[in-house]
Amino acid sequence: MVQQCDFLIIGSGPAGQKAAIQGAKAGRSVILVEREPEVGGMCVHKATIPSKALREAALRLQSARKILWVSQQVELQPLMAKVGDVIAGHNHYIREQLERNDIRCLRGNARFVSSQRVEVTQPGGQIQHIQAATVFIATGSTPRRPAQIDIDHEHVVDSDSILAMNYLPASMIVMGGGVIACEYASVFSALGCKVTMVDRFERPLGFLDDEMASRFVQAFELDGGQFLGKCQVESAAFDGVVGVEVTLEDGRILKAEKMLVAQGRVSNLKGLNIAATDVTVSDMGLVSVDSDFLTTDPRIYAIGDVIGPPSLASAAMEQGRWAASHALDLPRAEAQVCIPMGIYAIPEVSSVGLTEREAVSQHGTSIVGYAEFKEVARGLISGHEQGMLKMIADPMGNKLLGVHIIGEGATELIHLGQMALINDMSIETFIDQIFNFPTLAEAYRVAALQIRGHVQAAREQGVHLAMPGP
Repeated sequence: MVQQCDFLIIGSGPAGQKAAIQGAKAGRSVILVEREPEVGGMCVHKATIPSKALREAALRLQSARKILWVSQQVELQPLMAKVGDVIAGHNHYIREQLERNDIRCLRGNARFVSSQRVEVTQPGGQIQHIQAATVFIATGSTPRRPAQIDIDHEHVVDSDSILAMNYLPASMIVMGGGVIACEYASVFSALGCKVTMVDRFERPLGFLDDEMASRFVQAFELDGGQFLGKCQVESAAFDGVVGVEVTLEDGRILKAEKMLVAQGRVSNLKGLNIAATDVTVSDMGLVSVDSDFLTTDPRIYAIGDVIGPPSLASAAMEQGRWAASHALDLPRAEAQVCIPMGIYAIPEVSSVGLTEREAVSQHGTSIVGYAEFKEVARGLISGHEQGMLKMIADPMGNKLLGVHIIGEGATELIHLGQMALINDMSIETFIDQIFNFPTLAEAYRVAALQIRGHVQAAREQGVHLAMPGP
């Protein structure tokens, strides 16, 4: 027997959830297929939610150590139990939301038979056939596995298996310098683990504004971590005795109790039998889509990590809503290409708009204003004196081009800059308005005033400020 539906969603992560809910609210019949026991995808069970929950636990512990001057050994199991509670709570919320919208959830492995027909093999071996008018591929991604590394998920772990550790190691080597690597490296360092990050690039987080990346390394090393840049890992494996031995290309040997391999993720298309459709997959293993997330097969959309960057849960949610709205021929607000980046490391880092290097490249030059959190009353009160907000303006000092923040609360503060960019607000707007006192948001006004000061100083010196010509 073949089941019929309007929307078939393969994958219940952020992208799949939002596409399913959008379709259901429009009165369409929706079936959501998930191969794992619970809905939510990697975001809820192995990535975004658990790693951020562990980070919060590490921050509380770090604060307690500073206040009480204690340095007792940390037990990982109680912390992971609390992380489990967070996961369970969020999973319950998602499950209720799907049920409330009459979305049928089916557990099993999906495989295309044709563009509109999918067979789902359930845990007991039973096969369900589903005929859908529209299919959405939202199967997410899996950790990249370097060929020279023996990932055994016990001594050498990846970003999916790291949270399965039942004790806090005394030392850890983290291979990689991207978001996942920096988040886990800084969190485990805060928990008291001796962490060494190894990356082939000179500095981690290379997509960030240069000063933000440098500030992160400075904070990480101040907390006891070590960053080794421009290093290639030749091999790494359990030494058969007590830990992991890592050999670098230059001959150096590093040793630690555990190793985390975090060199990005790859799209998860395994077992889908994409060949049975007209979907095009790039040489990088990413599903090709147009601006509406429609694949080269007119019956199939692809959303989330399977299509590549920015690989953010927030972006995936919007992709799901947008793709479903397009399939429903519903009106959609004009897309704003102004997605903030949030890195939940210790310290937190967030940015939106152009980096200083990009601003100079596009405008010839730029004017930059800074606000150190130690200059803001709330920063002193809360003990977040190491943070900083950086505001980038055009060569005239009028138009906001980008905002970059490092320090606690960065991922919350960034949204004020995001709204300013979307609404084309001037630098003067931050000066003319009144902020609550004391708040970290005052940093926007401090940075804007510094930009105004640079403009006034240039004029007093007879420097003519003007946008560069074409």
